[in-house]
Amino acid sequence: MSNTILSSLDLDPIVKLALEEDLVHGDVTTNALVSSDSITNATIVAKEPLTLAGIPLLQKIFELLDSSVALQVHRIDGETIQVGEAVASLRGSTRSILKGERTALNFLQHLSGIATITKTFCDAVRKYPTKILDTRKTIPGLRRLEKWAVAIGSGTNHRMSLNDGILIKDNHIATLRSQGMDITKICRLAKAKGPHGLKIFVEIESLDEIEQAIEGQAAVLLLDNMSPELVRQAVNQIKGRAIVEVSGGITLDNVLEFAAAGADYISIGSLTHSAPAVNMSLEI
Repeated sequence: MSNTILSSLDLDPIVKLALEEDLVHGDVTTNALVSSDSITNATIVAKEPLTLAGIPLLQKIFELLDSSVALQVHRIDGETIQVGEAVASLRGSTRSILKGERTALNFLQHLSGIATITKTFCDAVRKYPTKILDTRKTIPGLRRLEKWAVAIGSGTNHRMSLNDGILIKDNHIATLRSQGMDITKICRLAKAKGPHGLKIFVEIESLDEIEQAIEGQAAVLLLDNMSPELVRQAVNQIKGRAIVEVSGGITLDNVLEFAAAGADYISIGSLTHSAPAVNMSLEI
């Protein structure tokens, strides 16, 4: 999945936009202080343990900024990097390296941060068959990159867009309940009118709604904001008749409890919307 996402994504416009944010009027500091013929060596170094993601962005940055800069990659995406280890080395125009430094680190730190936290969640539940899912809670314009980073961190990608599955959420249900429909009727309507072959996911907020969803032929029941004990009760009630996904309030402190309760999937918005950037630096 990770290779599929990246191979279908044109990195040029993303990287060009990022470079333009810094260089719309050039780098006045570097131009004032560094001669145009200055050549330097630089190394990108990890300042904390991390799961690496973002090497294609690093390569694209210097390909577009100054293709004469020689980039040597020492580690590959998905590898665990320890403190002090070099990720890549650069040799070339000092001006070019300084101009690309922040853009390169922004991508590497952000994407590696996503991969790192995802790997941490996946490792936490590794003794169970539970899969860790991402969500659509992504930075606008960066969704494919962020979901790629989730996959690099051993996570599983959920819907890329609203076209990738019929996910009936609380506001859909509230809208149709005002028209006198219960969850069974809502699921049947989705099955009748939605694209053929798409699975129906439906959000469940109480145990009372489970039988309605199963009667409506929902394939996946999304148990939202339930405690681990309530999830366990729901799993026992569902008895394998539908896939169980859990979401809402998932943290590293409680994710193992949800996996132990029998969740097939656990979806976590914080993998992308609030993953902390890892600490990396470019050192000349």
